[in-house]
Amino acid sequence: MRRVLATAGHVDHGKSTLVRALTGRDPDRLSEERDRGLTIELGYAWTRLPGGVEIAFVDVPGHQRFVGTMLSGLGPAPAVVFVVAADQGWQAQSSEHLAAVQALGITDGLLVITRCDLADDDRIATVQADAGRRLAAAGLDVPAVEVSATKGAGLDDLRTALADLAARLPEPDPAGAVRLWCDRAFSVSGAGTVVTGTLGAGTVRTGDRLLLLDRGTTREVTVRGLHSQDAARESVGPVSRTAVNLRRVDDVSRSAVLLTPHAWEVAPTVDVRLTEVGGSHATGSHDLKEMRTPEQATLHVGSVDAPVHVRPLGDDFARLSAGVDLPWRVGDRAILRDPGSRRLWAVRILDVDPLPLTRRGGASRRAEALSAGDLAATRLRSRSAERLDTFERLGLLVPSTAVRQGDWRIDPAAMEAWRGRLVEAVRAHHSADRLSAGMPVAEAARALALPDHLPADLGPDLVRGLVAGSDLTIADGRVLDPRASGLGPAEAGVAALEERLREAPFIAPERGDLDDLGLGPAELAAAARLGRLLRLPDDVVLLPSGPARAMRLLSGLEQPFTLSAARQALGTTRRVAVPLLEHLDSRGWTRRVDGSLREVVR
Repeated sequence: MRRVLATAGHVDHGKSTLVRALTGRDPDRLSEERDRGLTIELGYAWTRLPGGVEIAFVDVPGHQRFVGTMLSGLGPAPAVVFVVAADQGWQAQSSEHLAAVQALGITDGLLVITRCDLADDDRIATVQADAGRRLAAAGLDVPAVEVSATKGAGLDDLRTALADLAARLPEPDPAGAVRLWCDRAFSVSGAGTVVTGTLGAGTVRTGDRLLLLDRGTTREVTVRGLHSQDAARESVGPVSRTAVNLRRVDDVSRSAVLLTPHAWEVAPTVDVRLTEVGGSHATGSHDLKEMRTPEQATLHVGSVDAPVHVRPLGDDFARLSAGVDLPWRVGDRAILRDPGSRRLWAVRILDVDPLPLTRRGGASRRAEALSAGDLAATRLRSRSAERLDTFERLGLLVPSTAVRQGDWRIDPAAMEAWRGRLVEAVRAHHSADRLSAGMPVAEAARALALPDHLPADLGPDLVRGLVAGSDLTIADGRVLDPRASGLGPAEAGVAALEERLREAPFIAPERGDLDDLGLGPAELAAAARLGRLLRLPDDVVLLPSGPARAMRLLSGLEQPFTLSAARQALGTTRRVAVPLLEHLDSRGWTRRVDGSLREVVR
């Protein structure tokens, strides 16, 4: 079992000393840190506890000047070791670190009272009670251990408490998607670029192809090698500190992130719920207005700190817009920080890459929609349609009411609205042209007036789905309403032609006769589509019953028969007999025996 824990607490309360005493490793890597006795960069050390549990520590700086670095180390950790010195008690940075822990939703860990050799029992009890009360009020009701790291007192109790903590933490998913926030990036001679981070879920293997999202740009990279706890590995699973050697990659920032391809929604803008933590201010985004929080603040997520524009939506909702893409899932937690006032807000992601607010009152309507609670339905309703794989990337279940359309899921209200537009457009098309074979599918798709954010290629497939639930039909690539179809002014001419053919079934009218009846190509096509006439090549027009009547006559001939014999039996001309026989051949009712003979297929 492996677990990664972050330290937290006021500067000079002994966090690094505690980690050093537990692990035998100095988390302060920089000579400046050792000279000043002050943690500046994130430090890492690990140890094996009794029972075989491996614990790695992310040691964060406690000084106010390095709050951003502290947040990048705290963010990926599932639990915290909160340190308070017995001789100094609770301090200003203790409160700021606790606010960050609370904002990130961390609810488990340990309270460690350090430097107990510098305080008497009453002082230790007072500090522990005060710190425990503050942590519990922030949702961190955790066990407390008293130690003196320099004397070694209490370390065995602390190791036992750490093993208990590791055992009760949720088991991470080794098959989950990888999102490795990189908190260090450096070059190794002969090996290339190495990035380090805390792997909270998923498994990374040598040879894996991952996406590197760095300063808003994405590229595919290959894992050349892996190290964890100073040992080369073929694979690293959660929860682990890991160093990833990337093949042929240069110039990676310390705020990059490695991702499983196609597993995360990448966008610069998110809609969130904000809750202020720490201090004496009331919670909720109404404070954003009352306290005049700057429109610009800093968003801390994983190891990234990005400037964002904050747009209040109403109640405790806001829209955060960063200048770069970031990888998200609905439900992610982050921290919003005003560097000037040092106020913090807990951020919970409710929607990713939301649509622009274009109409008056759009912000308040958006807040009302987000407050409904069903975030999957809210997203689908706002966008009308969404791809299935997007729900999977966002970690949302597809609403049970969604309408399936291939790879898309459609909001039922949008589906009905589009069906109404389609029916109206098709009926208008028929009204304008009574002889039309229907509206082409592509034209019908344009009539739906789909929102701009939906791709154009969704339209034709959507039309087919809409037709399935209506009185419309599709034939030969056209959408038509059978009830609206008719012959209009051509009805009289078609009726006269039908009467004529009933009397002489195989005496097809000449082109001039058709013209006299007012039957041009459009009128004949409409009559054929309605099943009133049969059109054969060379302007030969018969009744639809003509082929069956011809077969009865041809069956009475001596088999096989010639074209001339067929013509005489039908009482017609060569102009009619040739296309009629070819039509019978195509239906498999007759067949050629040789170049001049045919026979009826029995």
